[in-house]
Amino acid sequence: MITFQNVDIKFGEFHAVKNLNLHIREGEFFTFLGPSGCGKTTTLRSLVGFIMPTSGQILLKDADITRLPIEKREIGMVFQSYALFPTMNVYENIAFGLRVKKFSKAEVDQKVKDIARKVDLKDEQLFKKVSELSGGQQQRVAIARALVLQPSILVLDEPLSNLDAKLRVQLRNELKQLQKKFGITTIYVTHDQEEALTLSDRIGVFNHGVLEQVGTPLEVYNQSQTEFVCNFIGDINRIDPGMIENSPLKDVVQPGNIAYIRNEKVSLLPLQGIDTVQLKGKIADREFYGLYSKYVLEIKGGGQLKTIEKESRLFHHEVGDDVDIYLPVCDILQYPMKEGGA
Repeated sequence: MITFQNVDIKFGEFHAVKNLNLHIREGEFFTFLGPSGCGKTTTLRSLVGFIMPTSGQILLKDADITRLPIEKREIGMVFQSYALFPTMNVYENIAFGLRVKKFSKAEVDQKVKDIARKVDLKDEQLFKKVSELSGGQQQRVAIARALVLQPSILVLDEPLSNLDAKLRVQLRNELKQLQKKFGITTIYVTHDQEEALTLSDRIGVFNHGVLEQVGTPLEVYNQSQTEFVCNFIGDINRIDPGMIENSPLKDVVQPGNIAYIRNEKVSLLPLQGIDTVQLKGKIADREFYGLYSKYVLEIKGGGQLKTIEKESRLFHHEVGDDVDIYLPVCDILQYPMKEGGA
């Protein structure tokens, strides 16, 4: 569907996107994830046509669109602020692009009402000012305005970042349902790892202009290909070199490698049928969250690990308790130590 071939984007001396090669499949929800300034929005804007690559090609269904005008790319965009026209009502906002393209009054009316129904906007809401709508309703108006022109691709640039946490969770669920309903190829940009993991079919993780990994949420989380990806996504323990040297971990971690394990993979209960490394330790700290507790573990021989354990009447630990600690070998992530690294 969409292919980036050897795409480089430079702004003077600044190399924003470096040799990007990526294929996005038709109908999938694909997320560009990474910290601010990593190249994700620049990549998105090059697809839409706001930015011209310094070199390389962007293909849409095998057609080269690298230098095609924005209006001919059949891409609908939802901006971070939604960019709705505040002086227009909902109907006029949705109809705007149709009127620019000179659709007849009857066609505009039919298309606006059809798309409004599909995104669950009621008829009476069509004639309200956008300022009178909730955040969720405004999001649906922005999506309706993008979809009414029947684009082949929908792109969304951090559309939830200005909202409070509770509303973000609610709207991302609605967004995923809408995407499934329409089946449209969707490109989503965010720095929020939770959004990326819950919304996406696949994720591309960017770092300093480089696409470090592409994969499903499970692959990116459980099989992080680079040290940056493993640290950026989720909570993780870096396993202290002293802990490795003074425990059975020395038979698992390759010499010269840095090792990590995600917090929830560390267990205080034996794991049946899984190859594990067993350590001895003590509960150094505990935070109770109701359904689960977070523990800090002091490891015998040196170092600390963090873990999360579901609360149970049969299973309870307090600060100072001696514990056995189990690390699944398959969940220990290893990366070559960089030059000069500790």
